[in-house]
Amino acid sequence: MIKAISLGAAILVASASPSLAHLNPAGHGSFSAGLSHPMVGADHILAMVAVGIWAFQMGGRALVGVPLAFVGCMALGFVLALSGVALPLVEPAILASVVALGLLVACAVKLPVTVGAVIVGAFALFHGYAHGGDIGGATALAYGAGFVAATALLHIAGLGAGLMAEKLFSERAALATAVMRGAGGLTAAAGLGLMMA
Repeated sequence: MIKAISLGAAILVASASPSLAHLNPAGHGSFSAGLSHPMVGADHILAMVAVGIWAFQMGGRALVGVPLAFVGCMALGFVLALSGVALPLVEPAILASVVALGLLVACAVKLPVTVGAVIVGAFALFHGYAHGGDIGGATALAYGAGFVAATALLHIAGLGAGLMAEKLFSERAALATAVMRGAGGLTAAAGLGLMMA
């Protein structure tokens, strides 16, 4: 168990390194710029993977419903940014999402799918808005498709992490639960660290 928690901590610490520069759409294309955007920010990675893990913990319809709610509301936030609608406190809300989603995973909170979808959807608006604010010279449709694809991949990674924990510790369900909850705690701690950075 200590090895699994240490490995999880190392992965989260590595992913919480400073953001890399975003790809220039002129040199790499709008889709590639959008695809890379969530992948170079620790705040986006941590929140989106946590959504996948939390959906796995809730099971049932949440496996699809919660990640879809995030992606849909994120796209709406993107449209709001492109439309010039002002959304206050975007960066603090994104950092709060990392902490809150990490805590939901750490506490293995089970909610009705609609409530879980509303929670992740509210946070996703801010993530999408931030993507829209960083569009630069990219074509909106291709850029949006890129970051939607990246987000879906990060959700799938979270779902896969939950499944892997369950399979690795199939004979010790409590250990699988502890690993997932530990990952949530580390995510929340990383979010707090990003807030203080």
